[in-house]
Amino acid sequence: MKKPAGTTRQAAPAATAKAPAKAALPETTEGFPWPSSHEIKKESNPFTDRDWRMLVYAWSGMAVRFAIIFTLMFSVYQFLANQEQKRVEQTMSLVELWETKDYQQAQRALKDRLAALNAKYDNLLSSNPSPTEEQVFRQRIGIEAMTASGGDMPLADFSDNFDRIVYFLNRLSFCVDGNLCSRKVSDAYFRDYAVSFWSYFAGYVDKQRKAGSPTFALPIESYVRNGAPAAEAK
Repeated sequence: MKKPAGTTRQAAPAATAKAPAKAALPETTEGFPWPSSHEIKKESNPFTDRDWRMLVYAWSGMAVRFAIIFTLMFSVYQFLANQEQKRVEQTMSLVELWETKDYQQAQRALKDRLAALNAKYDNLLSSNPSPTEEQVFRQRIGIEAMTASGGDMPLADFSDNFDRIVYFLNRLSFCVDGNLCSRKVSDAYFRDYAVSFWSYFAGYVDKQRKAGSPTFALPIESYVRNGAPAAEAK
């Protein structure tokens, strides 16, 4: 049998050409570019410049900056002054209310009742009492003032006057604590009275709180204790 004619291909083994190796970069310790050979020119100071136009420009710019700062400071000062003026006006409105007929009557009722009780029990207090003794004496006077036998005025009428004073002093304390009233002006007009009132009626207030009114006259106590110290008015 004849072999089939044809050309037989022999697969020549492909020669794998090796890629040329990359040349390694030389190591260097330079981390920054070479410094420029040109020297950096320093900026000129306009305040020491010999050109009068530069001097005018520099000093006029400085004057504008100072004017802006002064205007801002004056605006802040004026705002604070206006706020204080509003607080003073609010305080003076309370002063006017305090001097109305109803509140004058309430003040007189408390003053007369306490004066009568002080005269009645004057012999129970030594001529030179200690602060603690005087505090206890005043609180007992205040407790008795809130009883039917505490004075000539009927207790119901006296209680109305007492409640009116409590309402006013509470309102004063809210106004001061809320920064709506001037503390300085408020202290000048009302602090001595508030301290004296509290020295007499702190014991009665404590009884009312224990009886079920835990916030009774709480603003008055806050105003008296947190304000500037002052001598008690007698």
